Amino acid sequence: MVNTQHYTTILPDHAVWGHGEYTVFLLHGGYGCKDYWLPEVAHLLEHGFRVVAWDTPGYGLSPLPEVPYTIELMADNFNLLVDTVGSLGKKNILLGHSMGGLIGPKAAADKPERIAAQIISSTVESLGHTAPDYQAAFVAERLGPLEAGLTLKAAVPELMKKMMGPDSSGEAVDLVLKITAETKDETFKAALQAIVAYDGRSALRATTVPTLCIAGELDPVGKPEMMKSLANTVTGEFVCIPEVAHYCWAEKPQLFNDAVMKFLAGVIQ
Repeated sequence: MVNTQHYTTILPDHAVWGHGEYTVFLLHGGYGCKDYWLPEVAHLLEHGFRVVAWDTPGYGLSPLPEVPYTIELMADNFNLLVDTVGSLGKKNILLGHSMGGLIGPKAAADKPERIAAQIISSTVESLGHTAPDYQAAFVAERLGPLEAGLTLKAAVPELMKKMMGPDSSGEAVDLVLKITAETKDETFKAALQAIVAYDGRSALRATTVPTLCIAGELDPVGKPEMMKSLANTVTGEFVCIPEVAHYCWAEKPQLFNDAVMKFLAGVIQ
């Protein structure tokens, strides 16, 4: 059930494009906001979809809530968004990247009557239950620069070198680099705590909608073996995009979108 206690009159900021029968909702990761999805929006519109991209609470134009900041809270707010602007009935599709790939399955498990399918990109089942050395390295790499006095705007460009394949380039990559560096420090710290605390395994086990899991071959976060395991948990499909890392939808958009469209062709009748 959607928790509307703090959000009965204020929705997280979002943008809506198109008039297709099915709506694709785009959920960004722990860095960025809805604006880095613009190339993906254009592709989906060309294929006849209606598209909604949101700023997760605290990101972009959405204010950071004055309540405990959790993945569950994000999913509740996302479900409110689906109820408010989504297509009627079970004609909504979720595409969640990284942190958005944690929010999406929780929302789909809570609202299976509204979700036709979901695509999970570059994430893990549950960061708090990964191997201790992986988890420690993940947190230290992201919080270390902030604890040393840097801002995200200063720290993100160096981190992105490790999050992209060595030959990644192009307009979509440039946009990701620009938008991720604009993430608010306070929001990111709160989001990182929420990600570490969240156990998404029960939501994944409760998933009943068709699911596609997409990994980048070189991703240091949603590693291919982790994403394949996630796909097995939801009895979903798994695709690995070669020669890319964490932002595979921007690094090799044609390969990513080919996989998405093939999956959706089998879901939408």
